[in-house]
Amino acid sequence: MRTKIGLKSTLWGILGLVGTSALAQLPAAPEGLRELGSVKPRSTKEIKASSWSIGGETMDRDYTDYQSYKHYLEPLGAKRIRLQGGWAKCEKVKAEGRPDQYDFAWLDAVIPDAYARGVAPWVELSYGNPIYEGGGEPKLAGRIPTSPEALTAWDNWVRAMVERYQGQVTEWEIWNEPDLNPKNTGQEFADFYIRTAKIIRSVQPKARLLALGIAGVPRLEFLEPFLERLKEQNALDFIDVLTYHGYAPNPDTSYPKIEEMRQFVWKYNPKVEFMQGENGAPSTPSAVTIGALRQFDWSELSQAKWDLRRMLGDHGRGIATNLFTISDIHYAAGDHMVGVNTKGILKTNPDKTIERPKLAYKAAQHVFTIFDADLEAQLDQVPTTNQEKQSAFAYKHKKSGQTAVTLWNHEARPAETFTPQPTQVTVQGSFKKPVYVDLISGKVYEVPKANWKKSGNSYTFTNIPVADYPVLLADESLVYLTQK
Repeated sequence: MRTKIGLKSTLWGILGLVGTSALAQLPAAPEGLRELGSVKPRSTKEIKASSWSIGGETMDRDYTDYQSYKHYLEPLGAKRIRLQGGWAKCEKVKAEGRPDQYDFAWLDAVIPDAYARGVAPWVELSYGNPIYEGGGEPKLAGRIPTSPEALTAWDNWVRAMVERYQGQVTEWEIWNEPDLNPKNTGQEFADFYIRTAKIIRSVQPKARLLALGIAGVPRLEFLEPFLERLKEQNALDFIDVLTYHGYAPNPDTSYPKIEEMRQFVWKYNPKVEFMQGENGAPSTPSAVTIGALRQFDWSELSQAKWDLRRMLGDHGRGIATNLFTISDIHYAAGDHMVGVNTKGILKTNPDKTIERPKLAYKAAQHVFTIFDADLEAQLDQVPTTNQEKQSAFAYKHKKSGQTAVTLWNHEARPAETFTPQPTQVTVQGSFKKPVYVDLISGKVYEVPKANWKKSGNSYTFTNIPVADYPVLLADESLVYLTQK
């Protein structure tokens, strides 16, 4: 059954669609804390700025239905969306450089609409096009175009894309996971990247260029020849942001390799920014889902936990994140895999329309609402706890100066059940009225006065229940509380 959502639907109406079976998986309320109310989600237009992005991938191959999920974008609160341009879908008959020969109707129905909803599209340019000899393949892990005719056609399509959408798209990502195909060497891809970047900048000089969407981390055997070639061609400034993926069962184990990659790239160009360009967890058992992390059984609860840990593990380290993905993806025969990738935060029907939001949608709303551009990670300040194998990150609000702290146990992959650890936390900052927030349920609890004390600018909290997913200690003014 298709769920219809009108343009005037409220945020609470969206939340009400979360299935009862999913809500039954909500973690138990913390013992000994009085519930005050809940986080009130903010829409994209209520959030002035943030670094959060949501994935809108695979429309280039018709594996998702934008018209079905578009009404969920504004209530979600992500300020950006990753889209895939789809050369083969735009050029089904050789256009020979004539813009009127491209089929842009499907993108015209998406890019302006997302932009109007306050969600800025950033567009990944890919994949190959089989109407050209040596044109590559229109699928994940496909070959890049290599023949002179195909490369000229690619150039023409890229130019037409940028000319058409430069008013609504300021960021262009060049290809997706080129390292998955061993025939795509780092040096060869560098030449392809440079020619594409030059075309984009010739049309849109201030465009931000996102490189690679690299699948493996750190994948230095691909990165090194890629960067060496850019260095030879004096083209290192064609990378504004390096995007990477890399899926780990325990997301917290990813960061040593990410840091290795960052340090390696910064030797070539210290100005390069980094972005987690695609990451998320499935929501179903192994027998149901496809794609990365399919070797494990998942539920909507463990998906929400994993997504929160990935998002806030990135954010606490100053890394922007694209949550993969808005909708379950229905891969068809002929692609890299076949079946339903259940990493969507919206559950789909068999026809790719949306059945309902999952718990991860609700959790993402809470993160996007609270962690906007005004709440800054304090990279040089690490809260201390009395428990091992915990992550803790501090934040400070730009305007009010009030403090927030994220906490979670990072020992293992998120579990279906986990007994919270009573934890003592010490942080430098400012709290007027501290509260505890469960970022999955969105419920906000009072921290009893007996559980915290102040000494100068140092605050110590005791008996704080810390789960295997991020919980939040924050001043009440930072959490957009709706009273119970």
